[in-house]
Amino acid sequence: MFSIKDTLLPPIHKEGFKFIGLFAAVTFLAGLFLPSFIFWICLGLTVWCYYFFRDCPRYIPQEKGVVVSSADGIVCAVDKAVPPAELGLSPDTMTRVGVFMNVFNCHVNRLPLAGKVKKIAYHKGQFLNASLDKASQKNERNSLIIHSDEGHDIGVVQIAGLVARRIVCEVSENDILRRGERFGIIRFGSRVDIYLPDEYIPTVAVGQICVAGETIVASSKISDTEKFIKI
Repeated sequence: MFSIKDTLLPPIHKEGFKFIGLFAAVTFLAGLFLPSFIFWICLGLTVWCYYFFRDCPRYIPQEKGVVVSSADGIVCAVDKAVPPAELGLSPDTMTRVGVFMNVFNCHVNRLPLAGKVKKIAYHKGQFLNASLDKASQKNERNSLIIHSDEGHDIGVVQIAGLVARRIVCEVSENDILRRGERFGIIRFGSRVDIYLPDEYIPTVAVGQICVAGETIVASSKISDTEKFIKI
């Protein structure tokens, strides 16, 4: 059900409270001691910070065989690529779907499909513009292997961006998770790549807008989605 309250004041991810508090404190001090135009700039930045850390509920499709986007944003890659070496997934190329998040997108990451977290690997790297293709291999990243309920190993890679300086992964190896369940967040502007075996066919194109947990980005079969669960 549509709620004006949830639209104007959406839930906030726990990573955001300290930043929102800091921005609000600076805004309060600016209002006391600095010219009014600086106060209004600080207030605008505080509002932006609040919405950056929003954690909106999503309606997750429950059809078997589909993969949903792990991030809000624009599809920046639909191609074949070798997954990060630290995952040990495959020395050959796999289908890759990459979604780039700008600083205005919701940055909470969601699991693309149900399964068990088989492996988590963190890799130090650079902080290039995450929309660039080379960012997948050169940037700082956190990678997961999900062993899906259908028996496939899927790679999910959180990639830091130009201004992103912290990747947060909130799950552990051997966790069993649902499709669309929250598993982390990246601050501030970034990208998530999904690596899929050949059984999956991409259903999105470069330039398409995705909603984490809701937009189907690949499918192992062609059929209509009829059931959704809000989480």
